[in-house]
Amino acid sequence: MNQSTKHKITVVTLLVALGIIYGDIGTSPLYVMKAIIGDKPINELLVYGGVSCVFWTLTFQTTLKYIILTFSAENHGEGGVFSLYALVKRFGKGKLVIPTILGATTLLADGIITPPISVASAVEGLGDVIPNIPTIPIVVVIISLLFIFQRFGTQKVGTIFGPAMFIWFTMLLVLGVTQIIHHPGIIKALNPIYGYELLTQYPKGFWLLGAVFLCTTGAEALYSDLGHCGKENIRLTWIFVKISLVVNYLGQSAWLMSQGKQFLEGRNPFYAIMPHWFLIPGVIIATFATIIASQALISGSFTLINEAISLNFWPRVTLKNPTNLKGQIYIPSINNILWFGCILMILYFKNSTNMEAAYGFSITIAMMMTTFLLAYFLIYIKKVRLSLVTLILVIFSIIEVSFFIANVSKIKERWMFLFFELFIFMVMYVWYYARKINNTFIKFINLKEQTTLLNELSEDDSIPKYATHLIYLSKADKTYEIEEKIIKSIFAKKPKRADVYWFLHINRTNDPFALNYEVVELLDDKVIKIILNVGFRIQPKVELYFKKIVQELVERKELNLHIRPDGSTKYNSEPDFKFVIIEKFISVENEFAFKEGWLLNSYFWLKKLSLSDEKAFGLDKSDVKIEEYPMVYSPVLNVPLQRKND
Repeated sequence: MNQSTKHKITVVTLLVALGIIYGDIGTSPLYVMKAIIGDKPINELLVYGGVSCVFWTLTFQTTLKYIILTFSAENHGEGGVFSLYALVKRFGKGKLVIPTILGATTLLADGIITPPISVASAVEGLGDVIPNIPTIPIVVVIISLLFIFQRFGTQKVGTIFGPAMFIWFTMLLVLGVTQIIHHPGIIKALNPIYGYELLTQYPKGFWLLGAVFLCTTGAEALYSDLGHCGKENIRLTWIFVKISLVVNYLGQSAWLMSQGKQFLEGRNPFYAIMPHWFLIPGVIIATFATIIASQALISGSFTLINEAISLNFWPRVTLKNPTNLKGQIYIPSINNILWFGCILMILYFKNSTNMEAAYGFSITIAMMMTTFLLAYFLIYIKKVRLSLVTLILVIFSIIEVSFFIANVSKIKERWMFLFFELFIFMVMYVWYYARKINNTFIKFINLKEQTTLLNELSEDDSIPKYATHLIYLSKADKTYEIEEKIIKSIFAKKPKRADVYWFLHINRTNDPFALNYEVVELLDDKVIKIILNVGFRIQPKVELYFKKIVQELVERKELNLHIRPDGSTKYNSEPDFKFVIIEKFISVENEFAFKEGWLLNSYFWLKKLSLSDEKAFGLDKSDVKIEEYPMVYSPVLNVPLQRKND
């Protein structure tokens, strides 16, 4: 969906929003009430208090914080922690990096638990139809197939996501109403006093917030998926979605109160409120809804990593576009990591009840980080009064810190997955800060001062021609600057003579899908700089862009390129382009402090594992020359070397 149409509200856009936005939060009725009740005795305080807390959590966290407040922080229609960071980073002076990394890390890490708990909760409904059916193999097969199909894209399947989720939410609504009719008194549970009494009067009631929080775990994903549908479509469909969710929670609670039993006895209230004849269709619909939820989360993980790469928070990895649909990205390495993590979750926890205990911890951290970044947005961009922002910050801090404390107890169930989260955090931390150190040692010089010498080299017939068009990728964002190492590459040892010297700077913009360029001629038809503006959600194809730019300049008869040879011959019609990439490595002449040495060595180790520059920038190997350049960051000052015969 393009930028000009995605904010329009039509039946189609509303269905699309239902299909790709609400998977995670929409499938939470499968396990929330079951998690709240657990093995505790069923009584009015627990049931009424539980559903009251769920309703007000959805109201404050999802509706007020995300749908109303955070959705205003859109970056050219895009949402998510990196889009929010791109908006406010200039106001934070480095203080926003760690919160951004933490938010992205925890959101990505929870991707290994959302598909297993959702699919397992749905499939376990078969146990009410076929007792003792082994559900683990079924869940493993469903999730494995889901990850296998990622490489083909979801364009065709996505067309049925909207109608399928409409059926799902309609089913939630109808099932809830059928139970509320038998116990209409449950509606009074929406009074917040019941939630307050649960937290203050029920034994260990505060710790039940860990289970209550499961109802809003998909709220962060709503913001991350903002760019797919536009905030107005999401806000409008949320009315229907929230009503369906709340009515279903009330229906499950009504069923609990009408049973007259002391314990759940292993039953899931979600499936218990279904007529027996509807169980198999209900399980099928629920399973399909959880597959959609998992698909949305996986696609969101790909988008998150793509943005992290563009904003220098993640090493470059292979990116693929399985369809012609804008925004459809497939990242094989992330797909494999998530699949492996999901299968480990299933095999380790075995059922959704055990997973519930580990779920939600990471998302509370992600939400806290979003709140922190949102405060900067409200103050510096929206210009909201500091007193009002402080009030908003206090309200959501109290709510989210309470959820965080209640979820801290879950660490013992998920301690092994802290290593997974630590790994993601360290990769982002090392890549970002090591690149900053790396960039401080880049020396820029005035390119205009080099034009005379470049012109002389270009016309010196005594030196063999290296290429007709010689192109260097430059980090210099100022028009008349260039890295000193590039000039050394041209003149040192065997000088590189060319007819035209091009210096190409890729500028990653805050506009997610920007793709345009500027041309600056520093020496007539000889030294040219191009600034290529690429949005942070676009995978660059530099060689394709460059050839297109040259073609346009020739067609417009600019820079006299149309009247000069381009290096093609009767034997080869292709223009003679040569890209030079300078790869750095750490010289043995360095003497590091511990932190600096650890960061840089880790950075270059990750760089070896990551995608090469020619693949990352979309360059053909036949047109690329790689040069290695030793970097001395912290030179050894004292060399204890003595001449023996002195």
